[in-house]
Amino acid sequence: MRLSTKGRYGLKAMVDLAIHSQDKQIALRHIAERQDISEHYLEQLIAVLRKSGLVKSVRGAQGGYSLALPPDEITVGDILRALEGSLAPVACVDDEFAENCAEWDYCVTKFVWQKIRDKVNEVVDSITLQDLAEEHEKLNCDKEYMYYI
Repeated sequence: MRLSTKGRYGLKAMVDLAIHSQDKQIALRHIAERQDISEHYLEQLIAVLRKSGLVKSVRGAQGGYSLALPPDEITVGDILRALEGSLAPVACVDDEFAENCAEWDYCVTKFVWQKIRDKVNEVVDSITLQDLAEEHEKLNCDKEYMYYI
């Protein structure tokens, strides 16, 4: 499984918000600068995350973006599924598509794909933004630049 830039950059932006937005709004341009992401592309990602209920926005001079929930309530899985959709390695084990597979009842390899899907979901659902913010702190990263997230 390979994540697209949507998932990778979206996760970077959400970690940035978790670290920088405690009780304040952050302008997209600041996130874009710190993470070296196009502001235009970041706007598209944030719109999806806002629609998913993970980010909230405030308009105006003091406006910007912040997390819609505490960082310990948002998992990596929440973010990746909002941006990437299902994390199933093949369509036939995606809950929405499984019933469309004509070979489902006779497929030997579905067992492998189901195991991969389940383990990937287990891992990404066990890691929160709070965990990543704490990891950032342990690594003594420069708070201004986090290119390696």
